[in-house]
Amino acid sequence: MKNPYLETYCHETLRPCQLKQLAILTEIDRLCRQYSIPYWLDGGSLLGAVRHGGFIPWDDDLDIAMKKADAERFVELARRELPRHLVVQTPKDEACKEPIIKVRNRNSFYVEGGDDFSASYDKGIYVDIFPFIPYPNVSQGFTRCIVRRMARSRSILHKPHRYSFRAVAEFFWFGAMFLATTAIWHTVRWFSRNDRKCCVIPENNGYGVVYNNSDVFPLSTVSFEGLEFPAPGNPDAYLTALYGDYMTIPPIEKRQVHAVLMIPELTKEEQPATTEGYWG
Repeated sequence: MKNPYLETYCHETLRPCQLKQLAILTEIDRLCRQYSIPYWLDGGSLLGAVRHGGFIPWDDDLDIAMKKADAERFVELARRELPRHLVVQTPKDEACKEPIIKVRNRNSFYVEGGDDFSASYDKGIYVDIFPFIPYPNVSQGFTRCIVRRMARSRSILHKPHRYSFRAVAEFFWFGAMFLATTAIWHTVRWFSRNDRKCCVIPENNGYGVVYNNSDVFPLSTVSFEGLEFPAPGNPDAYLTALYGDYMTIPPIEKRQVHAVLMIPELTKEEQPATTEGYWG
């Protein structure tokens, strides 16, 4: 049963949370500009920029992408130079529920379904950073089949399980699927050229999407909440590959937020980042 009080609270705090995410993005952008690290708006954030000029009105996350090597460089720099209320979270050093790099605002609280409260990872409002890698020059259908199975099996294996016959069966079935698809993926990449296509690492590619390098690079810019941020070179081709008819607004019943609970600010200690005058 839905809690109408919680729904009302989340609706009222959605915009403050979006502005917190925008403040995180401006800090990421500042650092990337300073050290010449290319990145671009991705997923629903790019869709929001193109279709709405900013956040999708009912969306509560913000996505960007970088080449994997650039993402690794960004993590090292961000840990030294981001403001103290922001923290970089990676699957390598925290028991995160997803294999995604995040920059979180620790002076906030953001709860999603599947969050593990027995784990100590930070649960503040965040910006997702998706690392991109070259993809083999093979058919899109074959790539989609492999990476979707890899992502799905990885996701199921990392979900909390209760002891049961089904849990044991899932462990062996999806464990074997993950090993098999991973082996196929690396074999194909080894024997195929990898110079025309790219996408996020397969473990994150649940949609099985593949982009042409020529649709991503060189990067362009797009207006997002009144500010200019990097975008793929051909946003239309990028969004069409990801969503199909992306300009059609979904019906109300499909406009869902990700969070179960969003608290924009925990204390008044932090001096929030402002975008006023940021662009000169």
